[in-house]
Amino acid sequence: MTERVTRRPARRRLTDTLLAALAPVAVCGLALGGLSTWTAYGNAGSPARIEVTDGKVFLPSVGVPETAAFFRVTNSGGSADRLLKVTTAEAGAGSPRLSRHLMTGTGSASAQTVASVAVPAGESLDMSPNGLDVILPAKSGWQSGDLVAFTLHFEHGGAVKTLAVVVRPAQDTA
Repeated sequence: MTERVTRRPARRRLTDTLLAALAPVAVCGLALGGLSTWTAYGNAGSPARIEVTDGKVFLPSVGVPETAAFFRVTNSGGSADRLLKVTTAEAGAGSPRLSRHLMTGTGSASAQTVASVAVPAGESLDMSPNGLDVILPAKSGWQSGDLVAFTLHFEHGGAVKTLAVVVRPAQDTA
């Protein structure tokens, strides 16, 4: 009779041990499966891949010292990046700056200079007159249809050169 009593606790101990080991093994299996899927779709550790398109510069109004430029920035990579600054040698005296336009409670808008802008992985950043844009010194002599060379500087993606076409402010900027 003593043998039966001693075997049952040993069998129960073995079952409890196996069940306790099964939980971490199952969790590791799920994690490995998720990481394998993430890697298979090309997202594991892939750097930011930045493309800049749809560049436009508003034709400056007579007597107005500044104008605005807009771009579409697409990050098709697996890591986020940041737009740090925009440069051009083709504008008037001074440096371009990133700006965000915000609506105030009175129905008017205010512009706020921003130091940098996030470009999340797998997303696009569309600049517009109602949101983010680049404020730059206007250059006299620009005409509708002219091309202006810009360089957008990113934290991880480096410098990306692009062209922007000069357009009248009434034209579509999106």
